[in-house]
Amino acid sequence: MTAAAALANFAELLLSGKIEVVDLSAPLGPDTPLLKLPPEFAVDTPKIEIHTISEYDKNGPFWAWNWLKIGEHSGTHFDAPHHWITGKEYSDGYTDTISVQNYVAPVNVIDCAAESTANNDYLLTADAIRAWEAKHGAIGKGEWVVMRSDWDKRNGSEAAFLNADANGPHSPGPTVDAIEYIIERGAIGWGTQCIGTDAGAAGGMNPPYPAHNLMHKANRYGLASLCNLDKLPAKGAILIAAPLKIVKGTGSPVRAMALVPKG
Repeated sequence: MTAAAALANFAELLLSGKIEVVDLSAPLGPDTPLLKLPPEFAVDTPKIEIHTISEYDKNGPFWAWNWLKIGEHSGTHFDAPHHWITGKEYSDGYTDTISVQNYVAPVNVIDCAAESTANNDYLLTADAIRAWEAKHGAIGKGEWVVMRSDWDKRNGSEAAFLNADANGPHSPGPTVDAIEYIIERGAIGWGTQCIGTDAGAAGGMNPPYPAHNLMHKANRYGLASLCNLDKLPAKGAILIAAPLKIVKGTGSPVRAMALVPKG
């Protein structure tokens, strides 16, 4: 089958409903949970603001539109390599310089929901990923790897979503060797359903924050605060996650979605 014929067949499947589009993004607004940095860093991402310019009134009798105040790493968002110091040298590490080809790729969904529910500090290891591959198939070069924890069910409460106490945040994520392994497999990016791509305990790892430190060092990407991963198969879906084309952007909120064979 030629590429043109394959694309035409895909379009027919999409229009007929045999391919389902699954929304992987959380609502973006004033109540969206946002990351809180340790006190020594002083500055947090400001709360999202949506301001009306006009809504069929004296400022615009026939149109409605708003202006926004929003951080790049708010809500369901994309981390570009330049977001982290280890990726700062990549000329193609900004949201406006990354090849758009990289925003569409197959996705591997590793189900850790039961483990994360039983232990909010659950850590996904390289051995656990290898066991998943033995059951579902190998992670391919250029594919996304995402960790399902069902953490999106906490999205209605910032306190529950951040899940922090005097000892710091408690949320599931990858170990150092897990990130090293998926980079070795050639994954294009790593994603989670939590506030960031790393586990709550990642600050104490070596190196700290491996999903940031190692993924961006390898010129790979991150996705955080994903939703509805329970609606995706382990393999076989296509992930679309395109950030805004912000000049020298370090990241961007996204409307992430997945294309999934119906049934």
